[in-house]
Amino acid sequence: MPEKVYIKNRPATFEYAIEDRLEAGIVLTGSEIKSVRNGKVSFNDSYCFFNDDGELWIKSLHIAEYVNAGYAGHLPTRERKLLLKKKELAKWHSKIREKGFTIVPLSMYLNDNGIAKMEIGLGKGKKVHDKRESIKSRDVEREMKRYIK
Repeated sequence: MPEKVYIKNRPATFEYAIEDRLEAGIVLTGSEIKSVRNGKVSFNDSYCFFNDDGELWIKSLHIAEYVNAGYAGHLPTRERKLLLKKKELAKWHSKIREKGFTIVPLSMYLNDNGIAKMEIGLGKGKKVHDKRESIKSRDVEREMKRYIK
């Protein structure tokens, strides 16, 4: 049984109000999946976009090079295809055309079979006052936990 790997994009929920979530497969090479198993993934400035064929891709997802890859290495920030059903793709493609919506990666993990999956969210950018509200509610929650202990 492979070890559980769960890598979260923490700034995504702070920067965006997530309206909907989906689990997507991701197309990876051999050296990339080995790096994911080692937890060498960074979500800095990564986002999803639709290409001309209506396929969903992720850009700027940094998967570190695998040390023992040799000649079969990979580019750390190459664009990677996300795998979704056609119905889901069509639904989200129409939502993206609306003003203010974007698709952001929320987390990456290995499921029970050892297959890499990515949780993506349909988000709308938060305003400054919304971010302050998030900080305030997080602080209140932390204080409540402190008093309970």
